[in-house]
Amino acid sequence: MATLLLTRRFASSSSSSVARRKWGAVVVGGGHNGLVAAAYLARSGLSVALLEKRHLLGGAAVSEELVPGFLFSRCSYLLSLLRPSLIRELELERHGLKLLRRSPSSFTPCLDGRYLLLGADAELNHSEIAKFSKKDALAYPRYEKQLEKFCKFMDFLLDSPPPEIRHEAPSVVDGMKDMLHKSAFWSRCLQHVLSLGQKDMMDFLDLLLSPASKVLNNWFETEVLKATLATDAVIGSMATVHTPGSGYVLLHHVMGETGGERGVWSYVEGGMGSVSLAISKAAREAGVHIMTNAEVAQVIVDENSRAVKGVVLADGTEVHSSVVLSNATPYRTFVELVPPNLLPEDFISSINNLDYSSGTTKINLAVDRLPQFQCCKGNHLETGPQHVGTIHIGSESMEEIDEAYKDALTGVPSKRPLIEMTIPSVLDRTISPPGQHVINLFVQYTPYKLAEGSWHDSNIRESFAQRCFSLIDEYAPGFSSSIIGYDMLTPPDLEREIGLTGGNIFHGSMGLDSLFLLRPVKGWSDYRTPLKGLYLCGSGAHPGGGVMGAPGRNAASVVIQDMNKV
Repeated sequence: MATLLLTRRFASSSSSSVARRKWGAVVVGGGHNGLVAAAYLARSGLSVALLEKRHLLGGAAVSEELVPGFLFSRCSYLLSLLRPSLIRELELERHGLKLLRRSPSSFTPCLDGRYLLLGADAELNHSEIAKFSKKDALAYPRYEKQLEKFCKFMDFLLDSPPPEIRHEAPSVVDGMKDMLHKSAFWSRCLQHVLSLGQKDMMDFLDLLLSPASKVLNNWFETEVLKATLATDAVIGSMATVHTPGSGYVLLHHVMGETGGERGVWSYVEGGMGSVSLAISKAAREAGVHIMTNAEVAQVIVDENSRAVKGVVLADGTEVHSSVVLSNATPYRTFVELVPPNLLPEDFISSINNLDYSSGTTKINLAVDRLPQFQCCKGNHLETGPQHVGTIHIGSESMEEIDEAYKDALTGVPSKRPLIEMTIPSVLDRTISPPGQHVINLFVQYTPYKLAEGSWHDSNIRESFAQRCFSLIDEYAPGFSSSIIGYDMLTPPDLEREIGLTGGNIFHGSMGLDSLFLLRPVKGWSDYRTPLKGLYLCGSGAHPGGGVMGAPGRNAASVVIQDMNKV
């Protein structure tokens, strides 16, 4: 259980140790993006203090021992999107990051006794899909190839700060540099567009704007295949497969990589807290002063110059700096941390009107044995390929997903929830006792506010958890009896404990109206804010959510660029 113990050691710093000096930069929040930003800033030569309100680092990428002997990836649970450039530049493997590649990566059991396995093995995919449709088996590699082609275009956008319009009047020299920078950005965009060609570009636009159901119906005829792929389009969002623009999120199926291989999602040895631990080691090596149990209560702003001067901790300690980066959500940053009446009215209105809705609940389980799926009853092995990847429960058709969504629209948790089950202990022997296992359930849809009752009611919480366990029992009889203990985080829990406004795991919706130049709001997509010296570096900024690190890395580059002008 080394990850949990090591992250707790950072709690040794006292408030007085950060109050004695003026820092080159202060980072609010020790989630993975905050840690990334801090590391890059320190590597540039700045003195950096990072302040985290919890007792351990990582935000949503944490490992916690909540049942004795079992280490849970409490919120995020898989890794693929973390930018390869970041892994290389911060030398995360040297700092202990170890990825456990999953093969196969997906298993969907059916109540009629059939199942679908998918992964990076082209022959496996063909034989598995051909059980349902030979036509779909031939179409699938073409589908994946097209998505991979689009992802090459996305790579450039992910690693680039958006070319936002300057709000202040720059000097002639700075104005020329800014114009050249934007020209270079759009020129590279045009090169990528031209490399795609007109047909592929039209297909890309169709993917961006269409519902996932339309995209998948155009490619395939097999319901279980379409439903399995469709889960990538709705994961973590309060959206359905029929929501326009949900097709874009299908790119997450292949956007990330493990070891240079596209679309491969991995477990992390020691849980997701090991990602944050590796980044924190890189940050500390660069000289970052890390402090836990240090909740920031307010950003200090000079009302005359509209420039930040530092932050005030909950215990009253002032930490001074003319540069503050917030890894908190846009709402938490601008509505709760910045003093009132200091931001433009239209800006605050836009922040308040962002979509922070969530339909996500995370349940972490300790079990005394692996689930045995009825459709695999011929397999007598304790561990089989069905246990390695993501197990899709309640995903036999896209309409099944849509029905679960419709329940939540009325304020009712889904009667038959959509569940992504993962069993990381099959590959990671460090997180559970021998013969026992850790299971993650990522569950949709659970509205933040219930039509009747509240998530604070233990009976309502227990009832929904049992509903999820009973659904799994339909596919793996006896599953419920294997449970030793569990931890459940509903949307209000995610908001209270992790700081995710509305329980939204992406710090705000990832709809087309909240991406690129529109994230977090129009006019402020380049990590800068209306207050001089205040920057946004979390998932609420471009390019959005997931354990990606790109917002933190990009934000740090903008800060360094600004400081070099002074």
